[in-house]
Amino acid sequence: MRMAYLVLNVKELGQALVDVTSGYGTTYSNYLEPDNHIKSATFVSENFEIGPGKIAVKTFLDIEFPKGHIGVKSFDVELVDEDGNSVPLYETYFHHWFAIKYFENISMSTYIEQYHDLRNGIIFQRNQGTCQGYILPHYWGLGSESRGTSSNLPDPFVVELGNPTQIPQGFKEKWLFNIMAIDTRGALHRKGCTECRCNLLNLPKNFYNVTTGIDGKPLSRNYKGGLFCCQDNLQCKLRKDFDAPKRKLSLRYKIRWVDWDEHQVPLKFYILDATDRVRLNGSTSIHDCQAEYTIPRIGDSDSPHVKKANIPIEKGGYLIYSTSHMHTGVVNTTLYGQDGRVLCTSTPKYGTGKEAGNEKGYVVGMSGCYPKPGSIKIKNGEILTLESIYQNKFRAGAMGHFYIYLAEHLPNKIINNFV
Repeated sequence: MRMAYLVLNVKELGQALVDVTSGYGTTYSNYLEPDNHIKSATFVSENFEIGPGKIAVKTFLDIEFPKGHIGVKSFDVELVDEDGNSVPLYETYFHHWFAIKYFENISMSTYIEQYHDLRNGIIFQRNQGTCQGYILPHYWGLGSESRGTSSNLPDPFVVELGNPTQIPQGFKEKWLFNIMAIDTRGALHRKGCTECRCNLLNLPKNFYNVTTGIDGKPLSRNYKGGLFCCQDNLQCKLRKDFDAPKRKLSLRYKIRWVDWDEHQVPLKFYILDATDRVRLNGSTSIHDCQAEYTIPRIGDSDSPHVKKANIPIEKGGYLIYSTSHMHTGVVNTTLYGQDGRVLCTSTPKYGTGKEAGNEKGYVVGMSGCYPKPGSIKIKNGEILTLESIYQNKFRAGAMGHFYIYLAEHLPNKIINNFV
């Protein structure tokens, strides 16, 4: 299901469900953290098979998730093998995972499960901003940087889920994973394989004739690489005579949450995209996110490649936490307010070793910002500037996604600190 990441496509979602035929191997553990009533559970997703050079783009529907009206404090994911061992990025590159919310018609649940038909009985609900349609719709999601990037939200702030007043009557709130993993064992060009460079993959002869881009038009032959060349079950070109066994991998994910009460403060979650080409139709902002872009090398200059987008935020709030999703080669990414003030700069951590979580040359973490609650307020209609900076090297499928969590209001205790 290659398109859920960009635009939710119910036909391809259904096919993805058919394609995933491995056993459902979920484990569950739950405990109450001392003093603060935070609950924690660890789950393991369905597994999927992958072999040398192969690309796996999968969707796992109705994943295990805490029940009831809750406030989520953190959501962390990593890729593991059948024995539960963390898989290093130089063996299988974890391009992305995204958790997406949807509502399922209860009366059609059996039909959907039996026939994998998602064209009826499903309502997808995206995050609050700002890309068009269902581009970048997820609530949580990262990639290679997952193990080293914080998702923790400070008290008393949470992402509210399961509110019965916000679930359509006759429907049930559910969650799915959309993932892309690339097995680079034996790859002729490991780095290029992780970037989904088209000329490094064994593409079908009619690939450009049958593949459409994000705009729904036939994919240009000038498209050098990215999501559209990394389709499920395609393969990166391998070194001659290389051989290694297939294996089964899963997502191990940990969620921390609290039961909902009047002390929790809900946050709005926005994803901003450095490729967003905003234009105005009267007073209405029309967004045009591309989700990825190609970086051409410019001569022998040491100057980095800079991409900027000016993005209006229709409804603002107090900035509580922010971070980013970037790819290898990133220098940093910064979000500016309309007056030029720095709201947050997110910088990469590059690995220096061989162990999982510290793989040399890979982005293994992105820093985040926790401003003092109440110290940074984004006004309604404020135009933010997102700046994404990469090294001056050719790079396909680069991304510049900035995540911000905003609170519409603050608890009286915090407000009093500013009086």
